[in-house]
Amino acid sequence: MRAAYDEIADWYETEFLPGSLPGDPLGIRRAITEQLGPGPGRCLEIGCGTGVHAAQVRDLGWSPVGVDLSAGMLRHASGRLPIARADATRLPLRAGSVDAAITVMAHTDMPAYPAVLREVSRVLRPGGRFVHIGVHPAFCGGFADRSDSAAVVIRPGYLDGHWTKDSWTANGVRDKVGASHWPLPALLTAFLEAGLRFEGFVEGGSPVPTMFAVRTSSALR
Repeated sequence: MRAAYDEIADWYETEFLPGSLPGDPLGIRRAITEQLGPGPGRCLEIGCGTGVHAAQVRDLGWSPVGVDLSAGMLRHASGRLPIARADATRLPLRAGSVDAAITVMAHTDMPAYPAVLREVSRVLRPGGRFVHIGVHPAFCGGFADRSDSAAVVIRPGYLDGHWTKDSWTANGVRDKVGASHWPLPALLTAFLEAGLRFEGFVEGGSPVPTMFAVRTSSALR
């Protein structure tokens, strides 16, 4: 099966990532450090893409492993962490086999994200941590006109929960591969229905947040 990101993998690695977000303007690196915390153990990155977060996860003391549907993206990730090509709704891992898991700016690429969360709950060891870092569901999407970062305009569409290629910029990813959207209540309910327990929340980016992170843990069985 050919994944949408296969078509843009080289652009993503060589043009989009290197100059797109200098520093940590969205607070993604801070969220990984503070919400994932120190290892040791095996940390699974779901939707790892080109593996750009593996070094930071490793620096925290974890042993990173990654899964992604896109062979093109994994071609760039192969030297950065152990990888497997897999559908995130059917992870090729035993129940309770990983100590922690993360997904970073990837949940909108997963149309069946509630099913992904159920798989996360299955593969985590009892009490294992899962950190979701994604675009902010209330301020990012086809409904959010961010052409002026100081005055984000929220148009009709937030409540619809839909897939779209509509984008306020031609320099990003959504206009090329599309994105799925869940309103905040639907997103948080999916965590609860997967059996994940909330431990903390973080926003990042200014003046209107772009990133929303959720720290959870699996049930103690």
